[in-house]
Amino acid sequence: MVALPVLLVVVYGLCLLFILGFSAGQWQLTRLALRAYASPPPLPPPAPVAGEWPRVLVQLPLYNEQNVVERIIDATAALDYPSDRLHIQVLDDSTDATVRLAATRVAHYASQGLSISHVRRSNREGYKAGALRHGLLENTDEFVAIFDADFVPETDFLRRTIPFFLQDAQVGVVQTRWGHLNEDESLLTRLQAFGLNAHFLIEQVGRTFAGFFINFNGTGGVWRRACIDDAGGWHTDTLTEDLDLSYRAQLRGWRFVYRPGIVAPAELPAVMDALKSQQFRWTKGAAETAHKHLGNMWRSQQPLAVKLQATFHLLNSTVYVVIMLMALLSVPLVFVRAQYHEYKVVFQLASVFLVGFTPLIYYYYTAWRLAHPNKPLWRYPGFFLLFLSISMGLALHNARAVVLGWQGRRTPFVRTPKAGTGGSARRRRYRTGGVGALVLFEGVLALYFAFGLAAGVYFDDFGLLPFHSLLTIGFASIFYYSVRHNR
Repeated sequence: MVALPVLLVVVYGLCLLFILGFSAGQWQLTRLALRAYASPPPLPPPAPVAGEWPRVLVQLPLYNEQNVVERIIDATAALDYPSDRLHIQVLDDSTDATVRLAATRVAHYASQGLSISHVRRSNREGYKAGALRHGLLENTDEFVAIFDADFVPETDFLRRTIPFFLQDAQVGVVQTRWGHLNEDESLLTRLQAFGLNAHFLIEQVGRTFAGFFINFNGTGGVWRRACIDDAGGWHTDTLTEDLDLSYRAQLRGWRFVYRPGIVAPAELPAVMDALKSQQFRWTKGAAETAHKHLGNMWRSQQPLAVKLQATFHLLNSTVYVVIMLMALLSVPLVFVRAQYHEYKVVFQLASVFLVGFTPLIYYYYTAWRLAHPNKPLWRYPGFFLLFLSISMGLALHNARAVVLGWQGRRTPFVRTPKAGTGGSARRRRYRTGGVGALVLFEGVLALYFAFGLAAGVYFDDFGLLPFHSLLTIGFASIFYYSVRHNR
């Protein structure tokens, strides 16, 4: 019978080692990013003289976006770029009032002399990737800018990004940093901004500085058309077509430029079902892309450091599987600790889960200070713990997505609903799912971890109390918001 508790501790310990490795990777990227920020900023490339700006295609992939379709068309129509060198494609796969709204705005700007087209397909084959690929069949422009429906690019976006391509013929992508139009709308949007800022202010900066692979983020960036074609075009076999094409292009030798100083503002999901649909795509798509490209990466001629960092990058989403396994094992571990006193030292070592998260404190703190340099320090610890708790609460949802991705199970591309400036009434136009079995199970898990918390108090063993507190709050919050936002 002793073998079972020992096995429990061993598996739990292996999970801790994985978390520690994940955290160490984030710590490394933080150090690299700080070195990048400490270096003299590169001079912006010179802009071409008038009449020598290259032709640019702006693609706007849409699917049922009546809340924001007019906003994104208006924003791209206002781009400050030579009108004879610019064409806007509204790639509209919609089945609702979006079609009429888009057609009206396109006709309005076309009547003013803007080169703009409303592109419709007979089916939604390949979802976003299929729409982007279809649009390229009708155009041969040298550069392609892509904006999702929730973005509002600044008028000088193209004038600030295109010169990077003209400076270096090997540049295949210029990616910009996402801004947040509605960061202060709710606690949910503030937490999302907190996490996204770490990606855009630390991860992308650190990887770029070290010469590691980065990823086009699906929107808010520009591609060289020759790079897309050379890498094989848009594929439809993953839910993260952006990450997939990014790796194929960089394996072909194309260079990616990331400019955090150029910001593309966008809307954050403000309701839980929208956030979950986005998280599902990102985590499942990352697993699908890892399954597709890890072998190619290790068979390539890339330096070992690049291969290792790419492996860490592609397996990022796997952390949710490990967190979920740790969480499930942690409750019986409370009872094993209480019964098997001869293994007390081993159990105490296993319970020090916070060691694995320590580098994350540094990672997110650095991003938080870069994003909000004037906020008082005392506000960070509580906000970080709340972010960590909510992230743990998403572990079941995201772990399921990762497992489906590794299994190769095909699932549809579920759009992330946007509300624009209309608030909750407009959000209810689109739903990505009701309160299903998974949501109910998240509620059950909140009770399960609360039971583990109570058991630790009962046995006067507080080693796992911080972990169970975060898990209880996290799963209870996810369950609460999932139910509340589906009323």
